[in-house]
Amino acid sequence: MHLTELISELITKFISSTGYITVFIGMIMESMVIPLPSETILPFAGFLVVEGRFNYIAVVLIATFGSLIGSSLSYIAGYFLGKPFVSKFGKYLLLDEEELATTEKFFRKHGEITVFICRFIPVVRHLISIPAGTGKMKYAKFIAFTAAGALLWNGILTYIGCVLKQHWGMVMKYSKVLDYLVLIILFALVALFILRHYKKSKKTI
Repeated sequence: MHLTELISELITKFISSTGYITVFIGMIMESMVIPLPSETILPFAGFLVVEGRFNYIAVVLIATFGSLIGSSLSYIAGYFLGKPFVSKFGKYLLLDEEELATTEKFFRKHGEITVFICRFIPVVRHLISIPAGTGKMKYAKFIAFTAAGALLWNGILTYIGCVLKQHWGMVMKYSKVLDYLVLIILFALVALFILRHYKKSKKTI
């Protein structure tokens, strides 16, 4: 059994025994850099709605509130630690002040739609709040678009769980394919980033 599957099994057992509190804490963790997929938490919560143990609106609102707290913590970390981190350790990670300035410019122009869309993308939604903070995106806009994306995504996943009922685990099964696809794309982007830096360093020699 993979680590993700083991965590998913433990989470579903906790939700069954502890109720809404695990949904809340799970979504805080899911919105940070902890690889705890909402595809595990919310469809199962939807199944419990059908069973009469949960309320649909309560699940979606509690999950969204958890998402906002987790995303805010990551945003704060990026906002206050981003520049000092890049200044001190950036050279070891191929980051510099120029990349930081580009990030800030990007989130000033496209932050709203980026944050909203990334709530629907596996892997990326765990991380997007950090560059939003590093890019000094206005918090009011960040939290508004995070809330909109999280509310819609959480509502969809919970509803899917209601429809699938005891077959809620199918969501986790098929979402893995998308997870792997996104990871491949991210690795490709990282490779291109490293290659660009390598060519840039060769020019300066």
